[in-house]
Amino acid sequence: MISTLLVANRGEIARRVIRAARSLGVRTVAVFSEPDADAPHVDEADRAVALRGSTSTETYLDTAQILAAARATGADAVHPGYGFLSENASFARACAAAGLTWVGPDPASIEAMGVKHTAKALAREAGVPTLPDALLATDDPDDWARAAEGVGFPLLVKASAGGGGSGMREVASPDLLADAVRSARAEAARSFGDDTVFLERLLVAPRHVEIQVLGDAHGHVVHVGERECSIQRRHQKVVEEAPSPVVTPELRARMGATAVALAKKLGYVGAGTVEFLLDEVGDFLASDAGVDATLTQPPAPESFFFLEMNTRLQVEHPVTEEVYGVDLVALQLAIADGERLPFTQDELVPRGHAIEVRLYAEDPAAGDRPSPGTLHRYRHDDDLRWEDALGERGEVSAFYDPMIAKVIAHAPTRTAAARRLAAGLAHAEIHGPATNRDLLVAVLRDPDFLAGATRTDFLDRHPDLRTPAPATPRVVHLAAAIACTSAARRADDPLAGLAPPGWRTLRGAPRPHVTWEGPDGPVDVAPRLTADALQLADQTLGLRDLTPHGVRVTHDGVAHRCRVAHHDGTAHVDDGEGHSAWREVPRLPAPDAAAGGAGPVSEVPGTVVEVLVGEGEHVVAGQKLVVLEAMKMEHPALAATDGVVETVHVAVGQYVEAHATLVTLGTAG
Repeated sequence: MISTLLVANRGEIARRVIRAARSLGVRTVAVFSEPDADAPHVDEADRAVALRGSTSTETYLDTAQILAAARATGADAVHPGYGFLSENASFARACAAAGLTWVGPDPASIEAMGVKHTAKALAREAGVPTLPDALLATDDPDDWARAAEGVGFPLLVKASAGGGGSGMREVASPDLLADAVRSARAEAARSFGDDTVFLERLLVAPRHVEIQVLGDAHGHVVHVGERECSIQRRHQKVVEEAPSPVVTPELRARMGATAVALAKKLGYVGAGTVEFLLDEVGDFLASDAGVDATLTQPPAPESFFFLEMNTRLQVEHPVTEEVYGVDLVALQLAIADGERLPFTQDELVPRGHAIEVRLYAEDPAAGDRPSPGTLHRYRHDDDLRWEDALGERGEVSAFYDPMIAKVIAHAPTRTAAARRLAAGLAHAEIHGPATNRDLLVAVLRDPDFLAGATRTDFLDRHPDLRTPAPATPRVVHLAAAIACTSAARRADDPLAGLAPPGWRTLRGAPRPHVTWEGPDGPVDVAPRLTADALQLADQTLGLRDLTPHGVRVTHDGVAHRCRVAHHDGTAHVDDGEGHSAWREVPRLPAPDAAAGGAGPVSEVPGTVVEVLVGEGEHVVAGQKLVVLEAMKMEHPALAATDGVVETVHVAVGQYVEAHATLVTLGTAG
């Protein structure tokens, strides 16, 4: 029986596992890297062990350090969470060899499903429908072309050992195949240590629907319904829900039966997820190239095809918990302890609807570029289920995934769940790095989303959602920033507090023009502030209850209650419908160190994975010079102008800080 559980992970999933273990009376052990020394999961565990290093490879992927932490704390079990070592069969075996209970499936099941092309073969044997595919076993582009002809276009090049969108390339036509294979192989080798790739027929815009399965050591296997995870960016999920808006009870039974069949074929023990692509409108036809050779049954209306099986807990597991009233982490621990499943398939009945969104420190308007940095304030109410990675303050590290939290709403209907989730997100105070919060709110309120039109091309078909119009006029937030900043200065200056707002020493002296940098760029204003109003150009906005921390701003007859917080010279304004940040630009700004035009700089901290140019080489504007990898993304550095490479400052494998100069360019002779 498990008494002390080591959680071999970080962030929100470590906190989730610790909570479940504590509810069962199990002691917990956290491990943490140097950047995570002050992370919440460290404080919440009963014991904690430091891991030497900062990167994932140095810490959370270091098997020796994890096992040493277990020995030092007397742990008798290990829960890997997801990501990191969760699907590493060698680590699972090492835990067993060390006398530790592995909270997960048998290593043989992990291995069987860990290689995607062999997993598909096992799925076919279990009667699960699959898409046509072909393993690329040679380095000959002619062989690749012949394999692609059998699979059919469009297709995907996929890393066999991959996941999370890494090592994956879409190919629309034969002339693009060779470059896509080489690129996917290179990324797969870096990410997974295995450059094996295969080709798979691409469904252009299916739904991504997965089935949660549970199996115990006594041969009982059930499914716990489906989750739809179709809204994605870079093949990574950002909105998940249960149940799917298009899956009928009959289709749920069909998909669930195939998932259970695969789990039984594996002798699966633990929690796992069988992922499918659902083509509910029949875009994929049986007459397409290569289908008859690989499908176990002809496609039908509402056809579904095996994608992969994840032999671990999923990020999106909370929506299943909310709808089915189960605790999947507690069940994992019970199964690892040898207990039987406490329910039968017939007893698992969905109730209501749950939606989860992934709140990331990233900028949707800049191609979802990660934005690590200090989270100055992070506050929200408890009406929703928040699975937080950080506390009220914290650091979004450049070394790991940029997730801040998962946020989940459960309600009797899908519309009610979406409404509650959007409102809770909009009202939260999140001050610091750019986030995808506005995108998530816009998705949840979009008519197509509410109508259930959520296929995998949703964000591509709705690019406007990446930069949604603000719910509150920008001028209201600007007025709040100006008024509360003035109130804060007066509060900090005893002499200024004796004069009314807007007072100047010379009667009739012109009001100074100042520039405020906001969400849409700089705004030049000459504000006139009184005790109850702020004049900006030809607009006068009413002010009530003004303090350094908030004000009620009236604009066009509508009053807006604004909360204002100041961090590092920036005024963060929240009003329950949205957030914006404003900074007063100094009248004599410091020289811009980057203005010299030496060459491209790193936008985020990261590791150099490719250097594509050498000294003396002529380059053209827009040419890719260096590629960084940070926070599970590749970041190319491009030449801003034509020129000649004078100096390359970095090498492959080197870690660089943000804003470091990567290449120095000179003018072309």
